[in-house]
Amino acid sequence: MSGAPVELVQTGPEQAELIRNLYQFYAYESSDWEQEDVEVDGRYYIHEDHLARYWQDPDWSAHLILVDGFIAGFLLIERSELPGLDALELADLFILKKYRRQGIGRAVATQVLMGGADAWLVRFYRQDETALAFWRTVLDELPRPVQAIEPDDDPQLLSFMVTRATH
Repeated sequence: MSGAPVELVQTGPEQAELIRNLYQFYAYESSDWEQEDVEVDGRYYIHEDHLARYWQDPDWSAHLILVDGFIAGFLLIERSELPGLDALELADLFILKKYRRQGIGRAVATQVLMGGADAWLVRFYRQDETALAFWRTVLDELPRPVQAIEPDDDPQLLSFMVTRATH
């Protein structure tokens, strides 16, 4: 990883516009496998009610990833809404291109997945080769139990549960 300090900073509703703007880059990069088109205003669709939940709902949060004080990406965390699954979900992790391949995403993901006592759900699109390579590395190196699961809500998503070891 680069020698610059990496910070994960939780945002408040006053930073919703910043997260909304950064999300446009994320949506652009994922448009290949999500088959999304831009709206008539030239921007990708953002479900505003869903976005607002990051500052309203318990266990939902939006974070900025800062490197040496500069915005390097964002992280969105949700309480999983899959039936019968009590876990936090690492919903979206996005690193701007300038900051990729420096171990920043891996460091953030590992820090989050190792923190606290909660189980974590990690999901990503099968077609997203970059995410597949990234998460294979992160999950393979994680010192917590990782199990592939197959919820029946979206067959395009690969899903993994990260839990605490039981002794």
